[in-house]
Amino acid sequence: MKFEAITIKDIARALNLSVSTVSKALRGSHEISEETKKAVMAYAREHNYKPNPIAQSLKRGRSKSIGIIVCNIDNNFFSQAINGIESVARQKDYNVIITQSQESYEREMANSEHLSSRSVDGLIISLSAETKKVDHLIKLHQKGLPMVFFDRVTDEIATHKVIANNYKGAYEATRHLLQQGFRRIAQITSSNSLSITFERLEGYKKALEDAGLKPDSKYIKFVQHGGMIPEETRQALTELLQLKNRPDAIFTASDRLSTTTLSLLRKMQIAVPQEVALVGFTNSISADIFHPSLTSVVQPALEMGQQATELLIQLIEAKRPVTEFKKCILDTELKIRDSSLRTT
Repeated sequence: MKFEAITIKDIARALNLSVSTVSKALRGSHEISEETKKAVMAYAREHNYKPNPIAQSLKRGRSKSIGIIVCNIDNNFFSQAINGIESVARQKDYNVIITQSQESYEREMANSEHLSSRSVDGLIISLSAETKKVDHLIKLHQKGLPMVFFDRVTDEIATHKVIANNYKGAYEATRHLLQQGFRRIAQITSSNSLSITFERLEGYKKALEDAGLKPDSKYIKFVQHGGMIPEETRQALTELLQLKNRPDAIFTASDRLSTTTLSLLRKMQIAVPQEVALVGFTNSISADIFHPSLTSVVQPALEMGQQATELLIQLIEAKRPVTEFKKCILDTELKIRDSSLRTT
């Protein structure tokens, strides 16, 4: 059965009024008598009348909706960022439409086209692991669609960007492992096309160099889909553990990679941190109760979502073209737990 929402025309017909009179009464216009306004409002409440958002958007030239593209919402970081996005959007009376790329370039393209066809006022985007070209987004941006990038960003589009201090987070994580006495520190990281991968790799390398160690490519493993496909993570971890001088510590550079690696090490019956220490980027609220508890670099995901939304709404509501853009870099926090503490 198709749901038929009541319209202004239905109210006008039922009360024997003009459409114009009903419309003004619903808006509380002084042109309409109090008696008529009460009758219209009572009928609207009784029949669950809701304003047509499409009609309203046509009148004001905006849909009051924002499109979101993230890799997947069951990722702890992105679920927290979406909470931040929605909190600001709700305050500003915007609706949010969330889509997932599942780390697929094709799905990211399809999602961006779908959202633009839904006449969203703007986009908040974190690029997929497979995205190497952003022509699909450049085209929409050139047509005038406001967009803001967060976490995984591109320099090919002049707009606002909100990121965590990935370099600092990776540097501090690696330095902590070095301070614990670990020397063969590996990194399992995401697709090498992502901005976060480059930034976290650079922080890791600099910490090694500052300790007088030369970064070794055999200790660096790229996982194309960032841990979303467990077999890719298993393959990377297996290759590291099969090295003649296998790592005594691993730094995992994304949320899902961190939790998956800890789980795999446990299944392989490799003691953490006794045989291999572990530090990861993760916003998981369960990091404290993992066994062992997981040392982690925590990103300010909620604040990143909030800032990205504030900046996008500023672009949407700007009276003049915006030509100066911000790159907001928010601090990470290293939370030291059992998985990285040397026991002997």
